Amino acid sequence: MLTYLAINNLAIVEQLELDLPAGMTVITGETGAGKSIMLDALGLALGDRADADSVRHGTPKAEIHAHFDITKLPQGQRWLKENELDSEDSSECILRRVIHANGRSKAWINGQPSSVQQLKQLGSYLIDIHGQHEHQSLLRKDTHLILLDEFAHLEKSVQKQSQIFRDWQKCRRRLEQLKNQDSEQQARLELLRYQVEELEQLALEDQELQALEEEQQKLANAETLIAEGQATLDLCDGDDNSARQVLNYACQRLSQIPTQDTRLNEINQLLNEALIQVEEASRELNYFVASCELDPERLQFVEERLSTIYQLARKHHILPEELYQHSIQLREELDRIESGPQNIDQVAEQLEQLTQKFREQAAKISQKRRTAADKLNRQINKQLALLGMGNARFETRVQPTEQFQSTGLDDVEFMISTNPGQPAKSMIKIASGGELSRISLAIQVVTAQTSTIPTLVFDEVDVGISGGTAEIVGKLLHDLAQSGQILSITHLPQVAAQGDQHLHIRKFSTKTNTKSEMHWLDEDHRVTELARMLGGVDLTEQTLAHAREMLLSNLSAQATHATKTVQTIQAIEPGTTS
Repeated sequence: MLTYLAINNLAIVEQLELDLPAGMTVITGETGAGKSIMLDALGLALGDRADADSVRHGTPKAEIHAHFDITKLPQGQRWLKENELDSEDSSECILRRVIHANGRSKAWINGQPSSVQQLKQLGSYLIDIHGQHEHQSLLRKDTHLILLDEFAHLEKSVQKQSQIFRDWQKCRRRLEQLKNQDSEQQARLELLRYQVEELEQLALEDQELQALEEEQQKLANAETLIAEGQATLDLCDGDDNSARQVLNYACQRLSQIPTQDTRLNEINQLLNEALIQVEEASRELNYFVASCELDPERLQFVEERLSTIYQLARKHHILPEELYQHSIQLREELDRIESGPQNIDQVAEQLEQLTQKFREQAAKISQKRRTAADKLNRQINKQLALLGMGNARFETRVQPTEQFQSTGLDDVEFMISTNPGQPAKSMIKIASGGELSRISLAIQVVTAQTSTIPTLVFDEVDVGISGGTAEIVGKLLHDLAQSGQILSITHLPQVAAQGDQHLHIRKFSTKTNTKSEMHWLDEDHRVTELARMLGGVDLTEQTLAHAREMLLSNLSAQATHATKTVQTIQAIEPGTTS
Protein backbone atom coordinates (compact mmCIF):
# COMPACT_ATOMS: atom_id res chain seq x y z
CA MET A 1 0.00 0.00 0.00
CA LEU A 2 1.01 3.62 -0.52
CA THR A 3 2.57 4.88 2.72
CA TYR A 4 4.23 8.16 1.72
CA LEU A 5 3.96 10.66 -1.11
CA ALA A 6 6.11 13.76 -1.62
CA ILE A 7 5.56 16.26 -4.44
CA ASN A 8 7.82 19.18 -5.29
CA ASN A 9 7.09 21.84 -7.93
CA LEU A 10 4.50 19.83 -9.83
CA ALA A 11 1.97 22.06 -11.63
CA ILE A 12 0.59 24.40 -8.94
CA VAL A 13 1.84 22.31 -6.01
CA GLU A 14 5.00 23.83 -4.58
CA GLN A 15 5.67 21.27 -1.87
CA LEU A 16 3.59 18.48 -0.40
CA GLU A 17 4.38 15.57 1.92
CA LEU A 18 1.80 13.01 3.00
CA ASP A 19 1.98 9.95 5.24
CA LEU A 20 -0.92 7.81 4.08
CA PRO A 21 -2.63 5.22 6.32
CA ALA A 22 -4.72 2.20 5.41
CA GLY A 23 -8.48 2.42 5.11
CA MET A 24 -10.50 4.93 3.12
CA THR A 25 -9.00 8.37 2.53
CA VAL A 26 -11.30 10.93 0.91
CA ILE A 27 -9.90 13.95 -0.94
CA THR A 28 -12.05 17.03 -1.46
CA GLY A 29 -11.69 20.63 -2.49
CA GLU A 30 -13.31 23.28 -4.62
CA THR A 31 -13.38 22.92 -8.38
CA GLY A 32 -10.01 23.89 -9.85
CA ALA A 33 -8.17 23.59 -6.54
CA GLY A 34 -6.00 20.80 -7.93
CA LYS A 35 -7.51 17.61 -6.50
CA SER A 36 -6.33 15.61 -9.48
CA ILE A 37 -2.68 16.68 -9.04
CA MET A 38 -2.20 13.94 -6.47
CA LEU A 39 -3.31 11.42 -9.07
CA ASP A 40 -1.11 13.08 -11.68
CA ALA A 41 1.85 12.71 -9.30
CA LEU A 42 1.06 9.05 -8.70
CA GLY A 43 0.72 8.51 -12.44
CA LEU A 44 4.13 10.07 -13.08
CA ALA A 45 5.70 8.00 -10.30
CA LEU A 46 4.24 4.92 -11.98
CA GLY A 47 5.46 5.70 -15.50
CA ASP A 48 2.97 8.08 -17.13
CA ARG A 49 4.32 10.28 -19.94
CA ALA A 50 5.90 13.49 -18.64
CA ASP A 51 6.30 16.86 -20.35
CA ALA A 52 7.55 20.33 -19.53
CA ASP A 53 4.02 21.52 -18.65
CA SER A 54 4.14 19.29 -15.56
CA VAL A 55 6.87 21.45 -14.01
CA ARG A 56 5.79 24.39 -11.85
CA HIS A 57 6.40 27.67 -13.68
CA GLY A 58 9.74 29.27 -12.87
CA THR A 59 11.34 26.13 -11.37
CA PRO A 60 13.98 23.89 -12.98
CA LYS A 61 12.34 20.55 -12.23
CA ALA A 62 9.49 18.67 -10.59
CA GLU A 63 10.10 15.69 -8.32
CA ILE A 64 7.86 12.94 -6.95
CA HIS A 65 8.68 10.34 -4.29
CA ALA A 66 6.29 7.46 -3.58
CA HIS A 67 6.90 4.83 -0.88
CA PHE A 68 4.99 1.55 -0.81
CA ASP A 69 4.67 -1.19 1.80
CA ILE A 70 4.92 -4.42 -0.24
CA THR A 71 4.95 -6.86 2.69
CA LYS A 72 1.77 -8.53 1.41
CA LEU A 73 2.64 -8.18 -2.27
CA PRO A 74 4.64 -11.29 -3.32
CA GLN A 75 4.16 -10.55 -7.03
CA GLY A 76 5.74 -7.12 -6.63
CA GLN A 77 8.59 -8.54 -4.55
CA ARG A 78 9.21 -11.21 -7.19
CA TRP A 79 9.24 -8.61 -10.00
CA LEU A 80 11.76 -6.47 -8.13
CA LYS A 81 14.03 -9.45 -7.53
CA GLU A 82 13.82 -10.67 -11.14
CA ASN A 83 14.76 -7.20 -12.37
CA GLU A 84 17.52 -6.81 -9.73
CA LEU A 85 15.80 -3.73 -8.30
CA ASP A 86 15.03 -5.06 -4.82
CA SER A 87 16.40 -3.39 -1.71
CA GLU A 88 17.75 -4.69 1.58
CA ASP A 89 14.36 -3.95 3.15
CA SER A 90 12.11 -6.30 1.19
CA SER A 91 9.00 -4.82 2.81
CA GLU A 92 9.43 -1.39 1.19
CA CYS A 93 9.63 -0.09 -2.34
CA ILE A 94 10.62 3.51 -3.14
CA LEU A 95 9.87 5.15 -6.49
CA ARG A 96 11.30 8.48 -7.61
CA ARG A 97 10.62 10.50 -10.75
CA VAL A 98 12.23 13.79 -11.79
CA ILE A 99 10.85 15.88 -14.67
CA HIS A 100 13.05 18.71 -15.93
CA ALA A 101 11.76 21.98 -17.37
CA ASN A 102 12.97 20.91 -20.84
CA GLY A 103 10.58 17.93 -20.73
CA ARG A 104 13.16 15.23 -20.07
CA SER A 105 12.68 12.91 -17.12
CA LYS A 106 14.55 10.33 -15.06
CA ALA A 107 13.28 7.51 -12.89
CA TRP A 108 14.59 5.42 -10.00
CA ILE A 109 13.32 2.28 -8.25
CA ASN A 110 14.84 1.70 -4.82
CA GLY A 111 17.57 4.18 -5.66
CA GLN A 112 18.58 2.46 -8.91
CA PRO A 113 18.13 4.14 -12.32
CA SER A 114 15.17 2.61 -14.13
CA SER A 115 13.16 2.99 -17.31
CA VAL A 116 9.63 4.36 -17.58
CA GLN A 117 8.54 0.96 -18.86
CA GLN A 118 9.82 -0.65 -15.66
CA LEU A 119 7.84 1.87 -13.60
CA LYS A 120 4.71 0.88 -15.51
CA GLN A 121 5.32 -2.83 -15.06
CA LEU A 122 5.91 -2.47 -11.33
CA GLY A 123 3.03 -0.02 -10.95
CA SER A 124 0.55 -2.63 -12.20
CA TYR A 125 1.20 -4.51 -8.93
CA LEU A 126 1.01 -1.46 -6.66
CA ILE A 127 -1.98 0.72 -7.59
CA ASP A 128 -5.18 0.42 -9.61
CA ILE A 129 -6.75 3.75 -10.65
CA HIS A 130 -10.45 4.00 -11.52
CA GLY A 131 -11.30 7.29 -13.23
CA GLN A 132 -14.51 9.25 -13.54
CA HIS A 133 -14.46 8.62 -17.29
CA GLU A 134 -13.92 4.89 -16.93
CA HIS A 135 -17.42 4.26 -18.22
CA GLN A 136 -16.15 5.46 -21.59
CA SER A 137 -13.77 2.50 -21.77
CA LEU A 138 -16.74 0.23 -21.02
CA LEU A 139 -18.11 1.22 -24.41
CA ARG A 140 -15.32 -0.82 -26.01
CA LYS A 141 -15.91 -4.57 -26.25
CA ASP A 142 -12.23 -5.42 -25.81
CA THR A 143 -12.44 -3.88 -22.32
CA HIS A 144 -15.25 -6.30 -21.41
CA LEU A 145 -13.09 -9.33 -22.19
CA ILE A 146 -10.18 -7.95 -20.18
CA LEU A 147 -12.38 -7.23 -17.13
CA LEU A 148 -13.95 -10.69 -17.23
CA ASP A 149 -10.55 -12.41 -17.50
CA GLU A 150 -9.19 -10.36 -14.59
CA PHE A 151 -12.27 -11.20 -12.51
CA ALA A 152 -11.80 -14.91 -13.32
CA HIS A 153 -8.01 -14.74 -12.66
CA LEU A 154 -7.33 -16.04 -16.17
CA GLU A 155 -4.29 -13.87 -16.92
CA LYS A 156 -1.79 -16.76 -17.03
CA SER A 157 -4.15 -18.99 -19.02
CA VAL A 158 -4.72 -16.24 -21.59
CA GLN A 159 -0.96 -15.64 -21.84
CA LYS A 160 -0.52 -19.33 -22.64
CA GLN A 161 -3.33 -19.09 -25.20
CA SER A 162 -1.64 -16.06 -26.82
CA GLN A 163 1.64 -17.94 -27.21
CA ILE A 164 -0.12 -20.89 -28.83
CA PHE A 165 -1.90 -18.44 -31.16
CA ARG A 166 1.42 -16.84 -32.21
CA ASP A 167 2.93 -20.27 -32.90
CA TRP A 168 -0.18 -21.24 -34.89
CA GLN A 169 -0.04 -18.04 -36.97
CA LYS A 170 3.65 -18.52 -37.74
CA CYS A 171 3.15 -22.14 -38.76
CA ARG A 172 0.15 -21.28 -40.96
CA ARG A 173 2.10 -18.55 -42.79
CA ARG A 174 4.98 -20.98 -43.33
CA LEU A 175 2.65 -23.57 -44.85
CA GLU A 176 1.08 -20.98 -47.16
CA GLN A 177 4.53 -19.93 -48.36
CA LEU A 178 5.44 -23.52 -49.14
CA LYS A 179 2.20 -24.11 -51.06
CA ASN A 180 2.59 -20.95 -53.11
CA GLN A 181 5.68 -22.11 -54.97
CA ASP A 182 4.31 -21.51 -58.49
CA SER A 183 6.01 -21.48 -61.88
CA GLU A 184 7.56 -18.08 -61.19
CA GLN A 185 9.24 -19.47 -58.09
CA GLN A 186 10.40 -22.51 -60.06
CA ALA A 187 12.08 -20.17 -62.53
CA ARG A 188 13.69 -18.38 -59.61
CA LEU A 189 14.87 -21.75 -58.31
CA GLU A 190 16.58 -22.61 -61.64
CA LEU A 191 18.27 -19.21 -61.79
CA LEU A 192 19.50 -19.57 -58.23
CA ARG A 193 20.96 -22.99 -58.93
CA TYR A 194 22.92 -21.64 -61.92
CA GLN A 195 24.12 -18.55 -60.03
CA VAL A 196 25.15 -20.48 -56.93
CA GLU A 197 27.03 -23.09 -58.99
CA GLU A 198 28.89 -20.33 -60.87
CA LEU A 199 29.83 -18.53 -57.63
CA GLU A 200 30.84 -21.72 -55.86
CA GLN A 201 33.14 -22.59 -58.76
CA LEU A 202 34.80 -19.23 -58.18
CA ALA A 203 35.16 -20.19 -54.47
CA LEU A 204 35.77 -16.62 -53.42
CA GLU A 205 36.93 -16.29 -49.82
CA ASP A 206 36.22 -13.51 -47.34
CA GLN A 207 38.66 -10.57 -47.76
CA GLU A 208 40.30 -12.33 -50.74
CA LEU A 209 39.50 -9.49 -53.16
CA GLN A 210 41.42 -6.93 -51.12
CA ALA A 211 44.40 -9.30 -50.76
CA LEU A 212 44.44 -9.98 -54.52
CA GLU A 213 44.32 -6.29 -55.40
CA GLU A 214 47.22 -5.54 -53.06
CA GLU A 215 49.23 -8.44 -54.47
CA GLN A 216 48.51 -7.36 -58.06
CA GLN A 217 49.82 -3.88 -57.36
CA LYS A 218 52.98 -5.28 -55.84
CA LEU A 219 53.63 -7.81 -58.63
CA ALA A 220 52.86 -5.35 -61.45
CA ASN A 221 55.28 -2.78 -60.04
CA ALA A 222 57.90 -5.24 -58.78
CA GLU A 223 60.68 -4.10 -61.12
CA THR A 224 60.11 -0.42 -60.34
CA LEU A 225 59.76 -1.11 -56.64
CA ILE A 226 63.06 -3.02 -56.55
CA ALA A 227 64.97 -0.35 -58.47
CA GLU A 228 63.58 2.60 -56.57
CA GLY A 229 63.83 0.80 -53.24
CA GLN A 230 67.48 -0.06 -53.81
CA ALA A 231 68.28 3.51 -54.90
CA THR A 232 66.61 4.89 -51.79
CA LEU A 233 68.51 2.37 -49.67
CA ASP A 234 71.80 3.50 -51.18
CA LEU A 235 70.98 7.12 -50.34
CA CYS A 236 70.21 6.18 -46.76
CA ASP A 237 73.06 3.75 -46.12
CA GLY A 238 75.42 3.40 -49.01
CA ASP A 239 78.75 5.14 -49.66
CA ASP A 240 80.43 7.84 -47.58
CA ASN A 241 77.93 10.39 -48.87
CA SER A 242 74.84 8.48 -47.64
CA ALA A 243 72.52 9.98 -45.08
CA ARG A 244 73.71 7.58 -42.38
CA GLN A 245 77.37 8.36 -42.90
CA VAL A 246 76.78 12.11 -43.04
CA LEU A 247 74.70 12.08 -39.85
CA ASN A 248 77.25 9.91 -38.09
CA TYR A 249 80.03 12.29 -39.05
CA ALA A 250 77.97 15.30 -37.90
CA CYS A 251 77.37 13.70 -34.51
CA GLN A 252 81.08 13.00 -34.04
CA ARG A 253 82.09 16.57 -34.95
CA LEU A 254 79.49 18.11 -32.63
CA SER A 255 80.42 15.90 -29.70
CA GLN A 256 84.06 17.05 -29.94
CA ILE A 257 83.22 20.71 -29.35
CA PRO A 258 84.46 21.65 -25.80
CA THR A 259 81.41 23.50 -24.40
CA GLN A 260 78.77 23.20 -21.69
CA ASP A 261 76.11 24.97 -23.76
CA THR A 262 72.86 23.05 -23.31
CA ARG A 263 71.65 24.10 -26.72
CA LEU A 264 74.43 22.12 -28.41
CA ASN A 265 73.57 19.10 -26.25
CA GLU A 266 69.97 19.28 -27.43
CA ILE A 267 71.09 19.56 -31.06
CA ASN A 268 73.38 16.57 -30.60
CA GLN A 269 70.47 14.57 -29.19
CA LEU A 270 68.30 15.45 -32.19
CA LEU A 271 71.03 14.37 -34.63
CA ASN A 272 71.46 11.06 -32.78
CA GLU A 273 67.73 10.46 -32.94
CA ALA A 274 67.75 11.23 -36.68
CA LEU A 275 70.61 8.77 -37.12
CA ILE A 276 68.63 6.05 -35.35
CA GLN A 277 65.59 6.75 -37.55
CA VAL A 278 67.71 6.55 -40.75
CA GLU A 279 69.24 3.24 -39.62
CA GLU A 280 65.75 1.83 -38.89
CA ALA A 281 64.47 3.00 -42.29
CA SER A 282 67.45 1.41 -44.01
CA ARG A 283 66.75 -1.97 -42.40
CA GLU A 284 63.07 -1.83 -43.43
CA LEU A 285 64.02 -0.84 -47.00
CA ASN A 286 66.40 -3.77 -47.14
CA TYR A 287 63.65 -6.17 -46.07
CA PHE A 288 61.23 -4.64 -48.59
CA VAL A 289 63.62 -4.92 -51.54
CA ALA A 290 64.43 -8.50 -50.61
CA SER A 291 60.71 -9.41 -50.49
CA CYS A 292 59.97 -8.04 -53.96
CA GLU A 293 60.17 -10.76 -56.58
CA LEU A 294 59.63 -10.74 -60.33
CA ASP A 295 56.96 -13.47 -60.88
CA PRO A 296 55.15 -13.02 -64.24
CA GLU A 297 53.20 -16.29 -63.89
CA ARG A 298 51.80 -15.33 -60.49
CA LEU A 299 50.95 -11.87 -61.82
CA GLN A 300 49.01 -13.40 -64.73
CA PHE A 301 47.06 -15.69 -62.37
CA VAL A 302 46.14 -12.84 -60.02
CA GLU A 303 45.02 -10.56 -62.86
CA GLU A 304 42.88 -13.31 -64.45
CA ARG A 305 41.19 -14.08 -61.11
CA LEU A 306 40.53 -10.40 -60.48
CA SER A 307 39.03 -10.09 -63.95
CA THR A 308 36.67 -13.02 -63.25
CA ILE A 309 35.58 -11.45 -59.95
CA TYR A 310 34.91 -8.07 -61.59
CA GLN A 311 32.89 -9.70 -64.40
CA LEU A 312 30.69 -11.66 -61.98
CA ALA A 313 30.08 -8.56 -59.87
CA ARG A 314 28.92 -6.64 -62.98
CA LYS A 315 26.71 -9.59 -63.91
CA HIS A 316 24.97 -9.46 -60.54
CA HIS A 317 24.83 -5.62 -60.57
CA ILE A 318 26.80 -5.27 -57.35
CA LEU A 319 30.20 -3.94 -56.30
CA PRO A 320 33.11 -6.44 -56.38
CA GLU A 321 33.56 -6.18 -52.60
CA GLU A 322 29.91 -7.26 -52.14
CA LEU A 323 30.29 -10.49 -54.13
CA TYR A 324 31.37 -12.72 -51.24
CA GLN A 325 28.36 -11.83 -49.02
CA HIS A 326 26.07 -11.99 -52.05
CA SER A 327 27.12 -15.58 -52.73
CA ILE A 328 26.27 -16.55 -49.15
CA GLN A 329 22.80 -14.96 -49.41
CA LEU A 330 22.05 -16.74 -52.69
CA ARG A 331 23.06 -20.10 -51.19
CA GLU A 332 20.79 -19.51 -48.16
CA GLU A 333 17.85 -18.59 -50.41
CA LEU A 334 18.43 -21.67 -52.56
CA ASP A 335 18.57 -23.96 -49.52
CA ARG A 336 15.39 -22.42 -48.17
CA ILE A 337 13.44 -22.93 -51.40
CA GLU A 338 14.79 -26.42 -52.08
CA SER A 339 13.93 -27.60 -48.58
CA GLY A 340 10.37 -26.26 -48.87
CA PRO A 341 8.54 -29.02 -50.74
CA GLN A 342 10.12 -31.66 -48.54
CA ASN A 343 8.67 -29.97 -45.44
CA ILE A 344 5.08 -29.33 -46.59
CA ASP A 345 3.70 -32.51 -44.99
CA GLN A 346 5.72 -31.93 -41.84
CA VAL A 347 4.53 -28.30 -41.50
CA ALA A 348 0.92 -29.32 -42.24
CA GLU A 349 1.07 -31.92 -39.48
CA GLN A 350 2.58 -29.35 -37.10
CA LEU A 351 -0.23 -26.90 -37.95
CA GLU A 352 -2.85 -29.55 -37.24
CA GLN A 353 -1.27 -30.24 -33.83
CA LEU A 354 -1.20 -26.51 -32.99
CA THR A 355 -4.82 -26.14 -34.10
CA GLN A 356 -5.88 -28.94 -31.79
CA LYS A 357 -3.79 -27.51 -28.95
CA PHE A 358 -5.32 -24.06 -29.51
CA ARG A 359 -8.90 -25.41 -29.43
CA GLU A 360 -8.28 -27.44 -26.28
CA GLN A 361 -6.81 -24.46 -24.41
CA ALA A 362 -9.58 -22.18 -25.71
CA ALA A 363 -12.24 -24.65 -24.51
CA LYS A 364 -10.78 -24.66 -20.99
CA ILE A 365 -10.71 -20.84 -20.89
CA SER A 366 -14.22 -20.58 -22.32
CA GLN A 367 -15.66 -22.82 -19.61
CA LYS A 368 -13.98 -20.76 -16.88
CA ARG A 369 -15.22 -17.54 -18.49
CA ARG A 370 -18.84 -18.76 -18.50
CA THR A 371 -18.63 -19.78 -14.86
CA ALA A 372 -17.04 -16.44 -13.92
CA ALA A 373 -19.61 -14.54 -16.03
CA ASP A 374 -22.48 -15.99 -14.00
CA LYS A 375 -20.79 -14.98 -10.76
CA LEU A 376 -19.94 -11.51 -12.14
CA ASN A 377 -23.57 -11.00 -13.24
CA ARG A 378 -24.93 -11.83 -9.80
CA GLN A 379 -22.52 -9.53 -7.99
CA ILE A 380 -22.96 -6.59 -10.37
CA ASN A 381 -26.76 -6.88 -10.30
CA LYS A 382 -26.59 -6.84 -6.51
CA GLN A 383 -24.54 -3.64 -6.61
CA LEU A 384 -26.88 -2.08 -9.18
CA ALA A 385 -29.79 -2.68 -6.83
CA LEU A 386 -27.93 -0.88 -4.05
CA LEU A 387 -27.24 2.00 -6.46
CA GLY A 388 -30.93 2.55 -7.19
CA MET A 389 -31.12 0.42 -10.33
CA GLY A 390 -33.04 -2.54 -8.93
CA ASN A 391 -34.98 -3.01 -12.17
CA ALA A 392 -31.82 -3.24 -14.25
CA ARG A 393 -30.43 -6.58 -15.37
CA PHE A 394 -26.75 -6.94 -16.22
CA GLU A 395 -25.57 -9.81 -18.38
CA THR A 396 -22.14 -10.89 -19.57
CA ARG A 397 -22.62 -12.50 -22.95
CA VAL A 398 -19.97 -15.12 -23.81
CA GLN A 399 -20.51 -16.43 -27.33
CA PRO A 400 -18.32 -18.87 -29.27
CA THR A 401 -16.61 -17.75 -32.45
CA GLU A 402 -14.76 -19.73 -35.10
CA GLN A 403 -12.24 -16.96 -35.68
CA PHE A 404 -8.97 -17.74 -33.95
CA GLN A 405 -7.88 -14.89 -31.66
CA SER A 406 -4.99 -14.46 -29.24
CA THR A 407 -7.54 -14.60 -26.40
CA GLY A 408 -9.24 -17.81 -27.55
CA LEU A 409 -12.57 -18.52 -29.25
CA ASP A 410 -14.94 -16.29 -27.27
CA ASP A 411 -16.75 -13.07 -28.08
CA VAL A 412 -17.45 -11.25 -24.78
CA GLU A 413 -19.77 -8.28 -24.38
CA PHE A 414 -21.51 -6.62 -21.43
CA MET A 415 -25.26 -6.32 -21.92
CA ILE A 416 -27.78 -4.35 -19.87
CA SER A 417 -31.53 -4.02 -19.59
CA THR A 418 -32.51 -0.92 -17.62
CA ASN A 419 -36.27 -1.51 -17.67
CA PRO A 420 -38.31 -4.63 -16.79
CA GLY A 421 -39.50 -6.66 -19.76
CA GLN A 422 -36.97 -5.23 -22.15
CA PRO A 423 -34.28 -7.47 -23.64
CA ALA A 424 -30.70 -6.83 -22.65
CA LYS A 425 -28.82 -4.66 -25.13
CA SER A 426 -25.21 -3.77 -25.63
CA MET A 427 -23.89 -1.19 -23.17
CA ILE A 428 -22.76 0.78 -26.20
CA LYS A 429 -26.44 1.58 -26.87
CA ILE A 430 -27.12 2.92 -23.35
CA ALA A 431 -27.74 6.67 -23.76
CA SER A 432 -28.01 7.89 -20.17
CA GLY A 433 -24.72 9.18 -18.76
CA GLY A 434 -26.04 8.78 -15.21
CA GLU A 435 -26.92 5.14 -15.82
CA LEU A 436 -23.55 4.50 -17.38
CA SER A 437 -21.83 6.06 -14.37
CA ARG A 438 -23.66 3.80 -11.94
CA ILE A 439 -23.13 0.71 -14.07
CA SER A 440 -19.44 1.57 -14.32
CA LEU A 441 -19.20 2.04 -10.56
CA ALA A 442 -20.91 -1.30 -9.90
CA ILE A 443 -18.46 -3.06 -12.21
CA GLN A 444 -15.49 -1.31 -10.62
CA VAL A 445 -16.62 -2.18 -7.08
CA VAL A 446 -17.08 -5.86 -7.96
CA THR A 447 -13.83 -6.24 -9.88
CA ALA A 448 -11.91 -4.34 -7.20
CA GLN A 449 -13.04 -6.91 -4.62
CA THR A 450 -11.12 -9.62 -6.44
CA SER A 451 -8.09 -7.43 -7.09
CA THR A 452 -4.76 -8.41 -5.55
CA ILE A 453 -3.63 -4.78 -5.73
CA PRO A 454 -3.60 -3.27 -2.21
CA THR A 455 -4.22 0.37 -3.19
CA LEU A 456 -7.29 1.39 -5.22
CA VAL A 457 -7.83 4.97 -6.35
CA PHE A 458 -11.27 6.27 -7.35
CA ASP A 459 -11.28 9.61 -9.16
CA GLU A 460 -14.81 11.08 -8.91
CA VAL A 461 -16.43 7.81 -10.00
CA ASP A 462 -19.55 9.09 -8.21
CA VAL A 463 -20.19 11.72 -10.89
CA GLY A 464 -23.85 11.81 -11.88
CA ILE A 465 -24.97 10.27 -8.57
CA SER A 466 -26.72 12.02 -5.68
CA GLY A 467 -28.96 11.55 -2.64
CA GLY A 468 -29.32 8.20 -0.98
CA THR A 469 -27.45 6.48 -3.81
CA ALA A 470 -24.41 8.62 -3.05
CA GLU A 471 -24.45 7.45 0.56
CA ILE A 472 -24.53 3.84 -0.61
CA VAL A 473 -21.59 4.54 -2.91
CA GLY A 474 -19.65 5.85 0.07
CA LYS A 475 -20.46 2.75 2.09
CA LEU A 476 -19.39 0.49 -0.77
CA LEU A 477 -16.06 2.27 -1.02
CA HIS A 478 -15.62 2.17 2.77
CA ASP A 479 -16.29 -1.56 2.84
CA LEU A 480 -13.70 -2.09 0.11
CA ALA A 481 -11.16 -0.15 2.18
CA GLN A 482 -11.39 -2.56 5.10
CA SER A 483 -9.14 -5.05 3.32
CA GLY A 484 -6.69 -2.53 1.90
CA GLN A 485 -6.39 1.13 1.03
CA ILE A 486 -8.83 3.36 -0.85
CA LEU A 487 -8.10 6.89 -2.07
CA SER A 488 -11.29 8.55 -3.25
CA ILE A 489 -11.48 11.99 -4.86
CA THR A 490 -15.11 13.05 -4.51
CA HIS A 491 -17.44 16.03 -4.80
CA LEU A 492 -20.26 14.36 -2.82
CA PRO A 493 -20.58 14.99 0.95
CA GLN A 494 -22.33 11.64 1.36
CA VAL A 495 -19.19 9.91 0.10
CA ALA A 496 -16.74 12.19 1.91
CA ALA A 497 -18.46 11.51 5.22
CA GLN A 498 -17.69 7.80 4.89
CA GLY A 499 -13.92 8.26 4.89
CA ASP A 500 -11.71 6.98 7.68
CA GLN A 501 -9.65 10.13 7.14
CA HIS A 502 -10.14 13.29 5.11
CA LEU A 503 -7.70 15.31 2.99
CA HIS A 504 -8.63 18.80 1.84
CA ILE A 505 -6.91 20.68 -0.96
CA ARG A 506 -7.27 24.37 -1.66
CA LYS A 507 -5.71 26.86 -4.03
CA PHE A 508 -4.09 30.20 -3.12
CA SER A 509 -3.63 32.95 -5.67
CA THR A 510 -1.78 36.25 -5.58
CA LYS A 511 -0.93 38.68 -8.33
CA THR A 512 2.28 36.81 -9.07
CA ASN A 513 1.78 33.30 -7.77
CA THR A 514 -0.66 30.39 -7.55
CA LYS A 515 -0.23 27.26 -5.48
CA SER A 516 -2.22 24.42 -3.95
CA GLU A 517 -1.90 22.96 -0.46
CA MET A 518 -3.33 19.79 1.05
CA HIS A 519 -4.08 19.20 4.74
CA TRP A 520 -5.57 16.50 6.93
CA LEU A 521 -8.86 17.61 8.49
CA ASP A 522 -9.79 16.97 12.11
CA GLU A 523 -13.40 16.32 13.06
CA ASP A 524 -14.39 19.99 13.35
CA HIS A 525 -12.82 20.91 10.04
CA ARG A 526 -14.41 17.88 8.40
CA VAL A 527 -17.79 19.19 9.50
CA THR A 528 -17.00 22.57 7.94
CA GLU A 529 -15.89 20.99 4.66
CA LEU A 530 -18.95 18.73 4.50
CA ALA A 531 -21.13 21.78 5.12
CA ARG A 532 -19.44 23.60 2.24
CA MET A 533 -20.08 20.61 0.00
CA LEU A 534 -23.70 20.53 1.13
CA GLY A 535 -24.57 24.21 0.97
CA GLY A 536 -21.89 26.19 -0.84
CA VAL A 537 -19.73 29.08 0.34
CA ASP A 538 -22.22 30.63 2.81
CA LEU A 539 -22.48 28.23 5.73
CA THR A 540 -25.57 28.31 7.92
CA GLU A 541 -26.10 26.75 11.31
CA GLN A 542 -28.57 24.38 9.72
CA THR A 543 -26.01 23.24 7.12
CA LEU A 544 -23.34 22.79 9.77
CA ALA A 545 -25.71 20.78 11.94
CA HIS A 546 -26.62 18.58 9.00
CA ALA A 547 -22.92 18.03 8.21
CA ARG A 548 -22.11 17.21 11.84
CA GLU A 549 -24.98 14.76 12.04
CA MET A 550 -23.89 13.10 8.78
CA LEU A 551 -20.29 12.70 9.95
CA LEU A 552 -21.13 11.49 13.49
CA SER A 553 -23.69 9.05 12.12
CA ASN A 554 -21.13 7.52 9.80
CA LEU A 555 -18.41 7.41 12.47
CA SER A 556 -20.83 5.66 14.80
CA ALA A 557 -21.83 3.16 12.11
CA GLN A 558 -18.18 2.45 11.35
CA ALA A 559 -17.41 1.86 15.03
CA THR A 560 -20.38 -0.53 15.30
CA HIS A 561 -19.20 -2.36 12.20
CA ALA A 562 -15.70 -2.70 13.68
CA THR A 563 -17.11 -4.04 16.98
CA LYS A 564 -19.19 -6.64 15.14
CA THR A 565 -16.11 -7.68 13.18
CA VAL A 566 -14.12 -8.21 16.40
CA GLN A 567 -17.02 -10.18 17.95
CA THR A 568 -17.22 -12.35 14.86
CA ILE A 569 -13.51 -13.11 15.04
CA GLN A 570 -13.81 -13.95 18.75
CA ALA A 571 -16.67 -16.31 18.02
CA ILE A 572 -14.62 -18.08 15.38
CA GLU A 573 -11.49 -18.17 17.55
CA PRO A 574 -12.51 -18.84 21.18
CA GLY A 575 -10.11 -17.47 23.75
CA THR A 576 -9.10 -14.46 21.66
CA THR A 577 -9.26 -11.12 23.46
CA SER A 578 -9.85 -7.74 21.89
